[in-house]
Amino acid sequence: MGKIYEPNLVKLFCGIISSGQNSTEKALEELEKKFGTADLTSKTHPFNDFSDYYNPEMGKDLTRFWISFEKPVSAADLAPAKVWTNSLEDSLSVNGKRRINIDPGYITPANVILASTKDFSHRIYLKDGIYGEVTTIYKKSGFVKLPWSYPDYMSETAAEFLSAARAKLLLQLKRERK
Repeated sequence: MGKIYEPNLVKLFCGIISSGQNSTEKALEELEKKFGTADLTSKTHPFNDFSDYYNPEMGKDLTRFWISFEKPVSAADLAPAKVWTNSLEDSLSVNGKRRINIDPGYITPANVILASTKDFSHRIYLKDGIYGEVTTIYKKSGFVKLPWSYPDYMSETAAEFLSAARAKLLLQLKRERK
């Protein structure tokens, strides 16, 4: 029988799709109040290059970027983070339509996990109506596309951000072991 160990801490991040600067600034302020100081922010990229899924609700000319937080957290914090970010999205809505989409996830040395409210064949139930998805895995050459990986998570911008966040996490875990 294998021994049960506490897992390593993980690097919390949020993927953000936004329709405007005002909602983005307010969301970032609230995210830092909740999760602590941001330590990495990706370049901003036009989300419509990847999908028009959110256009009916959020409009056109959406932007996409990622942000991570300095302090590593427990993987068990993902479901509560998703419940909270959904509440934040609602608070920033205008006339019942979101202005911002905030998807929390975490990075481990081996993979990227995203939280979702939607069940699907490649997702597992976490708690409180939240599912977890292995969105991409890390191999020697970098992050690897899976059949369900979102195109924006396979972009150069995402790869740069995820690689930098992973490297930062590895340093943090190394320091923690000393």
